[in-house]
Amino acid sequence: MALIELQLFALDSPEPERLGRFYADLLGWEVTRADDDWWEVTPPGGGVPLAIQWAREFTPPTWPDPAVPMQAHLDFTVDSYDEAEAHALSLGARKVEGDEEHPGFRVYLDPSGHPFCLCLRG
Repeated sequence: MALIELQLFALDSPEPERLGRFYADLLGWEVTRADDDWWEVTPPGGGVPLAIQWAREFTPPTWPDPAVPMQAHLDFTVDSYDEAEAHALSLGARKVEGDEEHPGFRVYLDPSGHPFCLCLRG
C-alpha cells in the first residue's frame, strides 16, 4: 500500500450537475453522489472518482491565453480521435481551435471551460 493515495480529483464549476453529467456520459462512469453543491462520478468497478464542486465565483481558464491559467487539466486515452471527438462534442465539449500542432493529443474545453485532452493510445 502506498503511503499516500489519491482519494478523488475535484473540479470547480458553477453548474455541478451539468458538469457531473457531462463527465459521467463522456466516460461511461456512474454518478455516485449528486447533491446541489457536490457531484461524484466513478469508474465502473470502482476507482478514483472525479468530483465536481459548486463554485459561486468560478472564472473559467482562458488557456492558451495566460490571463486565467488552467491550473489543471485531464488527459483521456482514446483509440480513435474521430469517434471520441464526436462523442465529446455531442455532450457539450468545445474543441480548442488553433492547437493542432500536437500529433498525440487534441485539446477541448468541458462545459465549465476546463481544458482536457483526448490522447491517442500508443
